[in-house]
Amino acid sequence: MGGAAALLLALAAVAAALGCAAAEPPQQERSALQEFLAGTPHERALGWNASVPTCDWTGVRCDAANATVLELHLPGVGLIGRVAPGTLGGLQRLQVLSLRDNRLLGDIPSDLFGLTQLRKLYLQGNLLTGAIPAEVGRLASLEHLALSRNNLTGAIPFALNNLTKLRSLSLDGNSLSGSLPSLSIPRLQVFNVSYNDLNGSIPSSLARFPPESFAGNAQLCGEPLIDKPCQPPPPGVVVPSSKKKRKLSGAAVVAIAVGVGAAALLALVLLALCAVHRHRHAASGEEEVKATPPTRGLTPSTASGEMMGGDFTSSSKEISAAAAAAGGAAERSRLVFVGKQGPGQHHYSFDLEDLLRASAEVLGKGSLGTSYKAVLEEGTTVVVKRLRDVAAARREFAACVEAAAAAAAEHQNLVPLRGYYYSKDEKLLVVDYLPGGSLSARLHGSRGTGRTPMDWEARMRAALCATRGVAHLHTAHSLAHGNVKSSNLLLRPDPNAAALSDYCLHQLFPPAPARPGWSSGGYRAPELVDARRPTFRSDVYSLGVLFLEILTGKSPAHHASLDGADGAVDLPRWVQSVVREEWTAEVFDAELVRMGGSAEEEMVALLQVAMACVSTAPDTRPDAPEVVRMIEEIVGGHGRTTTEESEGTRGASEEERSRGPTP
Repeated sequence: MGGAAALLLALAAVAAALGCAAAEPPQQERSALQEFLAGTPHERALGWNASVPTCDWTGVRCDAANATVLELHLPGVGLIGRVAPGTLGGLQRLQVLSLRDNRLLGDIPSDLFGLTQLRKLYLQGNLLTGAIPAEVGRLASLEHLALSRNNLTGAIPFALNNLTKLRSLSLDGNSLSGSLPSLSIPRLQVFNVSYNDLNGSIPSSLARFPPESFAGNAQLCGEPLIDKPCQPPPPGVVVPSSKKKRKLSGAAVVAIAVGVGAAALLALVLLALCAVHRHRHAASGEEEVKATPPTRGLTPSTASGEMMGGDFTSSSKEISAAAAAAGGAAERSRLVFVGKQGPGQHHYSFDLEDLLRASAEVLGKGSLGTSYKAVLEEGTTVVVKRLRDVAAARREFAACVEAAAAAAAEHQNLVPLRGYYYSKDEKLLVVDYLPGGSLSARLHGSRGTGRTPMDWEARMRAALCATRGVAHLHTAHSLAHGNVKSSNLLLRPDPNAAALSDYCLHQLFPPAPARPGWSSGGYRAPELVDARRPTFRSDVYSLGVLFLEILTGKSPAHHASLDGADGAVDLPRWVQSVVREEWTAEVFDAELVRMGGSAEEEMVALLQVAMACVSTAPDTRPDAPEVVRMIEEIVGGHGRTTTEESEGTRGASEEERSRGPTP
């Protein structure tokens, strides 16, 4: 009897399972999907076959009972043209829609504004035009809205205030105009309207967001743009009206003419004196270099090997010798300034002579050469990198530096590259000086009494800034960084937190073969055999190692095996071995654990992102923009490891995940 009852229960379970498997969304939703795909041109076959259950179609996700479509993820699948009208509106219970990184044209589809349960809408990276309609305010459940990198115009609608659940709003990279509406959305954590045509003052309700959220809008002013205050004329200062033009008196005209003439004469005298001084200084420079080779006496006071921002204190005059080593070639070679110097950036006007006279101290020696902190007579401080073993000719060198400088000028997570000097004997780079030091020095510096540990929030900001900088190089300029590591991530006190240095310079140097199976310095991807040919995927691997360094507090370059075996094991493999043994808590930096707090979920989330980045198979690594989204989701979502966006990418496109050719 008992056996019969058990048999009946088993048959009931099988019947229930078959019933669930046979469940299908309503015909309305199935038809809406089919009409959308049929009416929207696309380059890639998605396999939406009538013989396959709707909930198994690529990018389609249903509820647990397969009774309704909840999510549609089709990022980067080659959708072209306008979205077929009257199609997506049939998915009334849709919660997540991702059509990012396609080539969709026309207005934002009006069908979407009737999807009242929509929580996440990702349309960035398309060719959408027109204005953002006020109807967007009807999407009361919306938490994430991404419309960046389109061709949208018009004003930002005040109706966005109706989206009281909104947590992220990305409108950057469009042609939006007018003033910013006063958006008072308490839950809003991520806000970006950079690189549009907005004007006027930034509302006080938005002043809490970092300056990069508003960058690239020449007519915007006010907090947090410290260098662009919206100030009225001071009391007592009369602004002249265009209708009342005062004529200068005859005496004033004569005085101005005399002053201009005197200034011109003084300028000619100064030019003549400078020419004589340059000739004498070049000659004395040759004699000094012959007597004292500049490559001696450059040993820093500590052996940490940090570049730009380390704790070195030894002063020297070697920067003068470095530039003067060109000798008589100084007449032929000169200091060349590169990159855009936009609003808020320091405009440099010094020359090679000023560098020769600058007081300098060694910051450190790295893989590219030696870095110096140079303080010019005018008070400006820069970093001069004296490159060694450069194999590039002058034209190739200039093109490489110009491309890197142009990329950095557009993004605050890349240290600005300001100029270069090229001669037969010396190659110098001039970059901005960031006094905060490097992430490596902050993580691995002296851990003695009195040291303030780097807290979790600061580490997460550093990770996000590094990833944003790499993503910008990849997506906006098709450039690989090629040298991502903690000593090249420089810290600063502002909300932007950190910026990457030593980017895109790999092609200047001769080939550097890697030892098979070993990551040089702990950051190099295992498939990379020539450091001169990094890929987007190898950059992502290096980012993953950087995340592990942030989490563990261990230096990838010096991490040794803990199991007593001979030799060293790289940081990713050590972390994998610890996690495999289910000792995940042992991975995290003891300093983080001692500080306590409620960051454990976020630490585990970043650990999972890091492990995806350091996958030994390059094609399975996420791309840099996807990693940015993952980390932003951790910061905004309190521990979720990936956004629906990243999951949608995995479900919709294997090809997209493997893209990223060698630049």
